[in-house]
Amino acid sequence: MTRLIHETAIIESGAKLGHNVEVGPYAIIHRNVVIEDDCKIGSYCELGIETSLGDGSPLIIAKNSNIRSRSTFYESSSFGENLVTGHSVIVRENTKAGKSLQIGSMSDIQGDCSFGDHTRMQSNVFVGKMSQIGSFVWLFPYVILTNDPTPPSNDLIGVTIEDFAAIAAASVILPGVKVGAHSLVAAHACVTKDVPSGAVVGGTPAKIIAETKDIHLRNDPSQSAYPWTQHFHRGYPDDIVKSWKNQFTK
Repeated sequence: MTRLIHETAIIESGAKLGHNVEVGPYAIIHRNVVIEDDCKIGSYCELGIETSLGDGSPLIIAKNSNIRSRSTFYESSSFGENLVTGHSVIVRENTKAGKSLQIGSMSDIQGDCSFGDHTRMQSNVFVGKMSQIGSFVWLFPYVILTNDPTPPSNDLIGVTIEDFAAIAAASVILPGVKVGAHSLVAAHACVTKDVPSGAVVGGTPAKIIAETKDIHLRNDPSQSAYPWTQHFHRGYPDDIVKSWKNQFTK
């Protein structure tokens, strides 16, 4: 078994590390952690923090993941293969994610959340407790998903973001709101009501301003901007891109 563990890293007894795992300087891996093969854990990370809010299950980081420096993960969460984070990420307990989740630097996932496959969060995103986020979702910088309709209270209602939705920078989604599949929330919107699938909403409070099919690319007005899968493929697996291309050539 090949490992590259820096001499200053702390690996507690009980932690399980797979083949070809790298752990950087001053990282701490607590006992209730499973890290699968070919993962990289950056310097000053802390993984598997114990909490009474979890269910006692381990933090599971699946293969080929890359957790960058100063990131913090609590126990009782699981992540599919190819997880990638920026720096100084915080992820609380009971977070469940599919494969290829990307979490941008300084983002905060408050726990009791779920993510599908291939969802991408950019920097400084806040995901409130009980959020349910689908697959192929985009959360751009400074997006806030709230959960308390009468703050401060214990009456939490999570946000739901369906597949292929895009939430533009600095938008706020209020508790219990559902953002439909293939929809677009414009930058700096405050979304107080459910967003229908394929709709564009903007403003404060957000209102429907168009359908996504009516928006065209700025650098090529002859081409529709949505669904974005017909023209944006960077970083997605070849088999998924092929399926998207086949969909639009039928």
